[in-house]
Amino acid sequence: MPLNLPHHFPAIELLKQENIFVMDTHRASSQDIRPLKLVILNLMPVKVTTETDFIRLLSNSPLQLEIDFLKMKSHRSKNTPAEHLSAFYKNFDEISHDNYDGMIVTGAPVELLDFKDVTYWNELIAIFDWARKHVTSTLYICWAAQAGLYHFYGIPKYPLNQKMFGIFKHTLNDPTCSLFRGFDDEFFVPHSRHTEIRKADILRVPEVTLLSESETSGPYIVMARGGREFFITGHSEYAPYTLHNEYIRDRNKGLPISIPANYYIDDEVKKGISVRWRAHSNLLFTNWLNYFVYQETPFDPQQIELLGELAP
Repeated sequence: MPLNLPHHFPAIELLKQENIFVMDTHRASSQDIRPLKLVILNLMPVKVTTETDFIRLLSNSPLQLEIDFLKMKSHRSKNTPAEHLSAFYKNFDEISHDNYDGMIVTGAPVELLDFKDVTYWNELIAIFDWARKHVTSTLYICWAAQAGLYHFYGIPKYPLNQKMFGIFKHTLNDPTCSLFRGFDDEFFVPHSRHTEIRKADILRVPEVTLLSESETSGPYIVMARGGREFFITGHSEYAPYTLHNEYIRDRNKGLPISIPANYYIDDEVKKGISVRWRAHSNLLFTNWLNYFVYQETPFDPQQIELLGELAP
């Protein structure tokens, strides 16, 4: 089933080139189906790239989706044209009275800052708190996962001596969770970060459950509130060349960077990339939409706020 996106949204043409079916709102309005309403809070600098990454994955669901994009009013983006943000993004005050079936909060390149030193921290945690009453299920990705776990549960992040950078093998702590239906016993996930959360801190908090982890990259998926919140430390949404582009960028800047682990064939850049996380990524987002958004969302989206007040 297609996604409903604004007319002339840049990702539409990019994804059509990948043979991915998307539908703008002009065509979708003729269908008598209530789409699931999603909102994506995009904290990444290059908005179009991140938009395309998530839409690529969401488009594989058989469910019809309507997506709003949200930006921080208290932060000015330097890497995305103001015209794009004005045309396709909303501020929080424009949606604060709305309810959504699902929400995704992306990572952000501010991980080495203390949380409270991030310029938009107060606005961000206001959105986090709002989501608990207005959204059926929320995915917090990478830095947003660390921020959410810190804000809600006091779980700290720690700087790494070396960037966690590459494709790492993961296992399941709870294979019975609906999020993992169809998963293999072992699967691979991209990571790209300078900080970490630690298993010992997670296990001290009874309100959260560590669902998946890696011997190398540590905790991967943490669940809270029965699946109304998932905190995901990796970047399952990454396109094949994202880590390559990051590696070349940092190398050209003279930054200390190693080649991404388990990424290039035989660890040689010239041999190309071995994509081994695509199937897992598609299944992860499809399962989330089906079992934690679609199956759990009220028929009347106005009831989401009531559920938020009743849930722990």
